[in-house]
Amino acid sequence: MWQLNADHLQLATMNTIYLPPEWAKQSAILLTWPHKQSDWAPLLAQVDKTFVDIAKAISRYEQVIVACFNQAHEEHVWYQLKNTDCILDNISLFVSPSNDCWVRDHGPISVFNGTHVVLLDFSFNGWGNKFDATLDNRVSLELHKLGAFKVAPIESKDFVLEGGSVEVDGKGGILTTTSCLLARSRNPGKSQAQIETQLMQEFGVNRFYWLHHGHLSGDDTDGHIDTLARFTDEHTIAYSACDDPQDEQFASLKKMEQELLHFRDWNGQPFKLVPLLIPKPIHDASGQRLPANYANFLIINSAVLVPTYNDPADQFAIKHLKRCFIDRKIISVDCLTLIQQAGSLHCATMQIPLAPL
Repeated sequence: MWQLNADHLQLATMNTIYLPPEWAKQSAILLTWPHKQSDWAPLLAQVDKTFVDIAKAISRYEQVIVACFNQAHEEHVWYQLKNTDCILDNISLFVSPSNDCWVRDHGPISVFNGTHVVLLDFSFNGWGNKFDATLDNRVSLELHKLGAFKVAPIESKDFVLEGGSVEVDGKGGILTTTSCLLARSRNPGKSQAQIETQLMQEFGVNRFYWLHHGHLSGDDTDGHIDTLARFTDEHTIAYSACDDPQDEQFASLKKMEQELLHFRDWNGQPFKLVPLLIPKPIHDASGQRLPANYANFLIINSAVLVPTYNDPADQFAIKHLKRCFIDRKIISVDCLTLIQQAGSLHCATMQIPLAPL
């Protein structure tokens, strides 16, 4: 059976259901590799390189589970990986067709029931029926059937929820946005109170931090928290910030900052707030501004992967995150290609906590 990280054993035992924070010990990171049957077709060579960089960095610290579109794609991915210095013994490939690569939102959310891992497979409807997600919505179950998660059981949930829309502090607190979780396109007819009850039951949380402000232009997710504000530990929140009053996002992000200032941690103390200044505007081929940010970092065992965009703000974000994670190596990952499809590093990954694969 899968055993819980000792750091969180007491909380899991007390709460029965417990969603560990991202900094808890992990066994693997899940990737859904981009393929030519998706919107990535015109940028496939570039995004392949980005995913190789991500897999290479993660494989040095833990296992990597990769969902491939079909057998030919699996062979293509393996060819890409074996010609690098990836730790190949730490990478496992499985065939599980997908619409797109954003596994943070269609992958399983892992909780502990007592001291054992359970995979929660929530419904994914393409961020409120904006995009076809028929294949994406089957990825978790298909990977489970193929043995990607070994003995961990999986539970399907008749509730629309994306992993990028929630953040936990490991102490019973959950951070999220009203614009996403209360959107009628996800769980119509459910009130805020009903959604809170659902999340308490699924994740064992008991304290809600709702953000009513915070907007990034070009965002398809209706305001995923992992582009706006992230716990770096139980007392600290790193958040997207803007220091240019002329920027269209300035007012919304400033209002979000004021909300964060009023939040209190589980000890009743103000959170330490760490601003991550957004990069200069980045646009796609049609001229649409893209939601580039640094809050989309990924915490793994002994390291933190930080998205970069060839912008002076890259170093500002790296410097501030180094102060948040003094015991982890900071690794930058060029995400200029990833952001072309309005997502970034955290969106393309999903952690599986301490599990012997």
